[in-house]
Amino acid sequence: MIGFLRKQFALLMVIAVYVWAIVAIAVYRRAEAPPEAITLRIGHWQLEASVREALDHMAEQYRREVNPNVYIVQDAIPEMVYGQWLTTQLMGGTAPDMLEIGLGLPYHLIIQYYNRYFLPMSDIVDLPNPHNAGTPLEGVPLRSTFKDGMRNSYIEELQQFMNVPLSQFGVRIFYNRDLLMALTGRETAPSNYREFLRVCEMIKAHKDPEGEAYIAIAGSKYHLPMWESMMFDPLTYGVSRVADFNRDGFVSNHELYVGFKTGRVDFEYPPIKARYRMLREVSSHFQTGYTGLTRDEAVFLFAQKRAVFITTGTWDARSLQQQAEGQFEVGVMDFPRPTADDPTYGSVVEGPTYEKPAGGFPFAVTRTCKHPEVARDFLLYLASHKKNEELNKIIGWIPAVRETKIDPFLEAFQPHLVGVYGCLNLFLGGETWVKWLQLYSLYQVQQLSYEDMTAEFAPFYIKHGLKDYLELQKDWRRGMQKNELFLAGIRADAMLAPDNTSRSKWLSYLSLTTARQVTPEIGQVSTVKMVMGERSLPKHGPYEYSPEVIAAVKARLVGNE
Repeated sequence: MIGFLRKQFALLMVIAVYVWAIVAIAVYRRAEAPPEAITLRIGHWQLEASVREALDHMAEQYRREVNPNVYIVQDAIPEMVYGQWLTTQLMGGTAPDMLEIGLGLPYHLIIQYYNRYFLPMSDIVDLPNPHNAGTPLEGVPLRSTFKDGMRNSYIEELQQFMNVPLSQFGVRIFYNRDLLMALTGRETAPSNYREFLRVCEMIKAHKDPEGEAYIAIAGSKYHLPMWESMMFDPLTYGVSRVADFNRDGFVSNHELYVGFKTGRVDFEYPPIKARYRMLREVSSHFQTGYTGLTRDEAVFLFAQKRAVFITTGTWDARSLQQQAEGQFEVGVMDFPRPTADDPTYGSVVEGPTYEKPAGGFPFAVTRTCKHPEVARDFLLYLASHKKNEELNKIIGWIPAVRETKIDPFLEAFQPHLVGVYGCLNLFLGGETWVKWLQLYSLYQVQQLSYEDMTAEFAPFYIKHGLKDYLELQKDWRRGMQKNELFLAGIRADAMLAPDNTSRSKWLSYLSLTTARQVTPEIGQVSTVKMVMGERSLPKHGPYEYSPEVIAAVKARLVGNE
C-alpha cells in the first residue's frame, strides 16, 4: 500500500485538489443563493472601480422589484486571461448564463462563438422594453432606445442582433489640475497643439521633491494606440482621396497596398509624413522606455503625482478619481489639435476626429442558460431608461440609453459626430506585418529615423506584400463561398414565403446579394487588375476637389465643432 501511494502520489494529489475545487465551488455557490432559487451567472472582465458593486446593486434591485426568486452571481475575470477563460467555459459547456463579449479573441472567432454558443436577440429588438413603462421611452422599440441604435449589436455575418450594450465609452486626456497649475501656472489645459507641446516642455523643466524631472505624459504600450487613433491617425484622412478606389469613404488594407504598389501614394505623401512626425513630437514627452511598460505602470506614475497627463477612456474615470481623492483634482481635456495656420500640420488637418457612437459593455445570453427568458429580462432591466442611468452613475460611465443624465465630469466624453478618421491601414498579415512591427518599434524608441524606417520598409512592403495581398484575396474568396451558403437560405425563405410577405423577402435577398457579393466583387477585381498590371491606373481620383470645395468643407467642419 505504501509503495502504491508513493508511485501514485502525484496523481492522487491532482485528484484531491480537483475534488476540493468542486466542493469549494459548490459551497460557494450555495452560500450565494438558495438552492431552490433561479441562479444566473454573469461573466465579465471589468475589474475597474465600482463595476462589481454596481452589478450587485442592480441584481438586488431586480430581485426586490421584479423577481424575488432570481439571484445573480458574478464571475469577474482579469482581462489578460479573459479570452482563454471564455473559450474554455464555452467549449466545456460550463459558461455563465450571460457573458460580456469583445475582448481577447480575434473577430473571426467571435463570429464563430456567437453562431455556436449564443442566443440571438433579433426577436426582441423591435419590441418595447417592458421595464421602460412610465418613462420617456415607454412603447419605443428596444433598439431605438439606444444612442447608437444597437448598431454594434448587429452582427452582419449572422444577420442577427446578438447582444445588449449597457454603456458608452470615449477616450480623452486626463490631467492633474493641481500639478499643472504648480508647474505651468495654468488653470486649464491647452487645446492648441503647439501650446500643448510648450506646456509639456515647461513640465519637464521642473524637478520633483526627489530631484527627478517631472513627466509630462504618462505613457505605455497600452496607452499609445489611444493617442494614435484619436490624434495621429486622423492626419492621414487625405489618403482617402488617392487610395479609396471603391469610393466607400474608407481606405482598406488592400486598397492602401494597391496605392503603394501602383505609385499613387508613398511614405512621402504629406498626410502620412505628418502622422509620424506628430507621433515623434508627442511621444518624446512620455517617460523613458514607455514601449515596454504596461497600463498599471503608467497609471501609477499619474497617481503618484509624477506625471501631469494620461490618456484613457471612461472605463478608467472613476478609478483615477478614487486614486486622486484627497491628493489632487483630476481634469479632462480633449486632444489638442493644430490650427489651420500651423506651419507643419495646417495643410493636412481637415477637422476634428470623428467618433462613431457605439454601445459597449455588451452582454449575450449563452445557449447553455437554463433560464434564457430570465437572463434576457435581467439584461432588459439593466438597459431600461432609469436603471441604465443608475447603473452607469454608480460605475462612473456614460449610459448607452437615450435621454439619460450623465455625470458632469463625463460631459467631455460626448462623441464628435462630425470629423475625419485615419486612412492608413498597413496590415496585410504575413511577412510584411512582422517587418513593419519590428521597424515601427525601433522608430518609437528613436533608434530609427523616419527616413531610414520607410526606406527599409517601403520596398519590402511593395515586393513581399504582393504575396500577403494575394492571400487576402484567397480569404475573400472563402468568404464569398460562405456568403453564398447564407444567401441560399435567404433565397429559399423568399421562394417559400406566402404571397403577402414574398415581395419584402425577395427585396431583402436582392439587397443582400448586391451589398455582399456583387458590388464588393467589382471593387476587388478592379484593384487586383491594377496590382497585376492588367488595368491602367486612373489618371485622376478616385476623388478630385477644387480648392474652393475643400475650403468650404473645412469651414463647415469648424462651424459644427
